[in-house]
Amino acid sequence: MAKTFEFWFDFGSPASYLAWTQIAAIEQETGATAQHRPMLLGGVFQATGNQSPATIPAKGKYTFDDFDRFARRYGVPLKRNPHFPINTLMLMRGAVGLQLREPARFIAYCDAVFRAIWVHAQNLNDPATVGDVLHQAGFDPQALLAMTQDSEVKDTLKAVTQQAIDRGIFGAPTFFVGTQMFWGQDRIDFVKEALK
Repeated sequence: MAKTFEFWFDFGSPASYLAWTQIAAIEQETGATAQHRPMLLGGVFQATGNQSPATIPAKGKYTFDDFDRFARRYGVPLKRNPHFPINTLMLMRGAVGLQLREPARFIAYCDAVFRAIWVHAQNLNDPATVGDVLHQAGFDPQALLAMTQDSEVKDTLKAVTQQAIDRGIFGAPTFFVGTQMFWGQDRIDFVKEALK
């Protein structure tokens, strides 16, 4: 049976972005395949009583300094987004919708959104900016926006987010290897060990 691991994420999480940049390396090193699980982190926070480290100034500063260290270690760009926090509801619906309707385009979409927020520091709270990012990535912004309003897509994101909560997820990113849960992009080494 082929080895797999689950990657639960939200675009608004810089830790999710850092983990995203390492998914291909995890797959290559372990021979396992990632199962991408987009969820709404705001819904998870609401259900669990958790909140972003950014809400505590000293912790927020430290956390972003730490993310900078990891970005240098991984050799990837990371820019602090002055528009943080980003309301990711529509963006996460877009991810779920593409998984349902056009799975071959899912990775390109995720890459474009992650890079817009955490490499180019764009304001994806602004619908016009979102449209421009999607257009530049080769998507039809109007069609994608229409898909995010589809009841099946909305219900799927709600159901997946509830599944995350039911499985004990309280933050992003979260990995599962079988029943083992690993929270945070700084736990990738443990993910690799579990897969090996």
